[in-house]
Amino acid sequence: MKIQVLNVSDDIWLEILEKVRHDIYQLPDYFALEAARNRSRVEAILLKDEDKIMFVPYLLRSCQDIGIDDSIPTDFLDVVSPYGYPGILLNESAINTPGFLDIAISELREIFQEKGVCSAFFRLHPIINDNIEQKFTKHNILTFNGKTVSINLQLSDEEIWKQTKRDRRKKINHCQQMGLTATMVPLDEYMDEFVAIYIETMERVKAETIYYSFHYKYFLEMKNMLKHYLHLCIVEINHQLASAGLYTECCGIVQAIFRGTRTKFMELSPSSLEIDYVRFWAKKRGNQIFHLGGGLGGEKNSLYNFKASFSKQRHNFMTMRLIVDEEKYLYLVKLRAKELKLDLREIQASQFFPAYRYA
Repeated sequence: MKIQVLNVSDDIWLEILEKVRHDIYQLPDYFALEAARNRSRVEAILLKDEDKIMFVPYLLRSCQDIGIDDSIPTDFLDVVSPYGYPGILLNESAINTPGFLDIAISELREIFQEKGVCSAFFRLHPIINDNIEQKFTKHNILTFNGKTVSINLQLSDEEIWKQTKRDRRKKINHCQQMGLTATMVPLDEYMDEFVAIYIETMERVKAETIYYSFHYKYFLEMKNMLKHYLHLCIVEINHQLASAGLYTECCGIVQAIFRGTRTKFMELSPSSLEIDYVRFWAKKRGNQIFHLGGGLGGEKNSLYNFKASFSKQRHNFMTMRLIVDEEKYLYLVKLRAKELKLDLREIQASQFFPAYRYA
């Protein structure tokens, strides 16, 4: 098997993306954006066997940043996916060849060991990596993390509307009756208002710390790097913004990535009209699927129920978890348990991975 380790500026990265269906989450610019936010380094591993390809982009971090012991060696590293659904990319030949994925993962593990990596965590793509668990025969490395929701844009307009739950249809109709309007606008012109609405929403829902790392500078850099992949939808009433959402479009896949609603307009549910508008906008542009994502933490909570009210189509959200060096991994977990004054078994029994980053 031929193996290449790439950095974010290697031309071959984009050449691979031209051959394999992908999303914005696998673009080198997206990885560069996330590396800056996570203080990490971008790499990708390309594994080729004749006409079979597996492409694995990731962020490489120092374990010294977990802040549990100054004595952690500099060569203790781990691998993580950036925010979203980067997953791994496989061409059709790789997907359809029995045993290829098992062999490729074994090779990947060896490469990580040589680099000093103790663990690797990958968020798989619910659509591109759909049913990937059926391709493994030897490795027990996948974890089910809940369901996500998408809208099949290849259905007729009538069927898309029919799949929308009755209460959601009523809210959409009510928005229109109240005079709310949705439209796509230039992100440049509405950046300040979008970010203000997003921050207001995160504060209202008491979001996890990670969501506060998406701030004005981050969105500005995202706009500059992803450019035509990004689209901003706003909902207005009486010349006031009631909601705003940032959406991506790549290879027939539209993603809802960041959105928010002004608190004073919550009762009107402008987000209902926003999602309704975007799905038919996306369909008219020839896209095949509009992915809304899942609930917070993979749970079937109010956020999940909101998304589920627009469609009957579901996907498994899987993560791939590798303990590459068990000795290093256990050493770090013990340090974390000691710092938190917890029993080692309590951390090990949690679903958090890697366990030494348990908080």
